[in-house]
Amino acid sequence: MPACPAGPVAVADVAIIGGGLAGLTLALQLRSLDDSLDIAVLERNNWPMPDAAHKVGESTVEIGAHYLADTIGAAKLLQDTQLRKFGLRFFFGSGNHDDLARADELGASRLLAVPGYQIDRGRLENDLAARAVAQDVRLLPGAVVRKVELAEGGGKNRIFFEHGGGSAQLECTWVVDAASRASVLKRQMKLNRESTHRVSAAWFRLDHPVQVDDWSGDTSWKGRCLELNRRHSTNHLMGSGYWVWIIPLREDRTSIGIVADSAMHPAGDYNSFDKSLRWLEEKQPVCHERLRPHAGSLMDFRMLRNFANDCGQLWSPKGWALSGEAGVFADPFYSPGTDFIAISNTFIADLITRKRTPAQLQFESMVFEKIYRSFLSSTMSLYRDLYPGFGDARLMALKSTWDFAYYWSVLALLFFRGCMTDLPTVKRLEPVLTRLQQLNLSVQGAFRKRAGQRLASPGEGRFFDQCRIPVLVRLNRNLVEPQGSVDRELASNAQTLEGLAPALLELLDGKQAGRSYPTDELGDLRQRLG
Repeated sequence: MPACPAGPVAVADVAIIGGGLAGLTLALQLRSLDDSLDIAVLERNNWPMPDAAHKVGESTVEIGAHYLADTIGAAKLLQDTQLRKFGLRFFFGSGNHDDLARADELGASRLLAVPGYQIDRGRLENDLAARAVAQDVRLLPGAVVRKVELAEGGGKNRIFFEHGGGSAQLECTWVVDAASRASVLKRQMKLNRESTHRVSAAWFRLDHPVQVDDWSGDTSWKGRCLELNRRHSTNHLMGSGYWVWIIPLREDRTSIGIVADSAMHPAGDYNSFDKSLRWLEEKQPVCHERLRPHAGSLMDFRMLRNFANDCGQLWSPKGWALSGEAGVFADPFYSPGTDFIAISNTFIADLITRKRTPAQLQFESMVFEKIYRSFLSSTMSLYRDLYPGFGDARLMALKSTWDFAYYWSVLALLFFRGCMTDLPTVKRLEPVLTRLQQLNLSVQGAFRKRAGQRLASPGEGRFFDQCRIPVLVRLNRNLVEPQGSVDRELASNAQTLEGLAPALLELLDGKQAGRSYPTDELGDLRQRLG
C-alpha cells in the first residue's frame, strides 16, 4: 500500500469508520456509557442519506429491535417514523397456485408481545446521525479512509483519510471499523475468512406498495390477520433451495429479494432485474404477475454472491475492533443482521468504556470473542445445508417453532437481561448454555436429514397460527415480563426446550406427539400435523 500523504492531525478517544447503522448506534451506545469520551465517526458518504437507502437490514427481530429501542433509546423514534412489523410470515406451495389463499401459511394472527420494525435505513440513519451530533459526537461526512496504522507498544492508532478535498489524519485510542463489506481494517489485516455456507442474494426496491393481502379474493383468508395486514410482515415465499422476501418500506415502497442456495439455483439466473423477474415468473408466478406491471417503478437493484463471510479476529486489546457486517455475516433468513450489530457493539462498548488492567482487557476481549463466536455458530447451524428443505411446510413449521423457541429462550434472554458482558453470570450459566447448544445441534441435524429429501409442499391452504402455539407466545412474552432471576429463567427455558425437542421430532417423523410432551403447548402444530 502506498504511503499516505501527511496532513493535519486530529485527536479522538474513539474513531469509528463507517456512519451507517452499526457505526452510529455504537457511537450513541458509547455516549450513553461515558459522556466524557471524544468520539469521531468517519463516513464515506454525505448526509443526509436518501430515504429508503439501498442497504440490507430493512427488517428487525427481537434483539435488534430491543437494542434500538432501549439500549440506544430510540423507541419513540421507531414508533413515530418506522413501520411496526407483523412478524415473520411464510408461504409454502405459493408457486403452484394463482391464489395465495391456497398456499400453506405460517405466521401470527395477532401481534406478539415484543415489537419488531420494518426499517427505512436511510431515514433511520439520518435520525441517528442528528441525535449523535446533538450528543457531541463528531461526524465527518465525505471522509474516505485510506489506511489505518495500528498502535505498537501502547501508542495511538492513526487513521489516514481524505476529507474536504485534502488529506487528513486522526489519532485515537480505539479504532472501530463499522464500514460493512468495505472494511479497511479487515482487508488491511487480511482477516477475511470464506464461509462454507454458499448462498447468494439479489434484491431490488419498487416505488410501489406490494399488498400481499390482495393476492387472494378469499374473505376468510383476508380475515385471518386481526391487527395489521400481511403487508406489515416480512413475507417469505418458500421453495426448495430458496426463499423470496417481500418487505414493506415507508412511503409505500417495497423491498423484494431472492435468496438461494448457489448449488441449486445459480446466481447467474437472477443477477439482473429482468432476469429476476423471469426467475420469479418460473418459480413464483403470482408474485411475478403482481410485480411486473410496476417494473417501471424500479428504484435500484443489487446482487451479492455467496454473501456469508467470517473473520479471523473481531477485536483486540490493542485498541481495534470490527462491528456488524465488517466482521461477520451469516444469512438474512430470520432477519438477524441488526441482532449481530447489537451484540458486537455491546461487547465493543464494554471493552472501550469499562476500566480494566491490561491483563483483564486481554483476557476479557478473548472471552467476549469466544462467546460471540458461540452465538454465531449456533446461528449458522440454522442455515447450513437446510435450504433444500425450505419448500417443505412440515419441516419448516417445526423448524421455525424450534428456532424461535431456542432464540427467545437463550440468546434473546441473555441480551434482554443485560448479561452478555457479565462474565460471572455467563460463567455460572455456562453448563446449561453448553447443554442447550448441543441439543440445538442435535435437533438441527434431524432437520438437516429431512431437508436432504428436498420435499416441496403443494399447498393445502393450511394456517399455522403462531398465536395458537402456546409455547411460542409464552417464551416471547417472558422476554418483557421477567420471571425471576436469569438463572431461574434459563433453567425454566431449558426444561421447556428439552421437552419440546423430542415432541417436534416425533411430529417430523409423522408420529403423534404427546407421550414426551403431554401439555398442549404445541397448539396448532399438533392440530395441523399430528
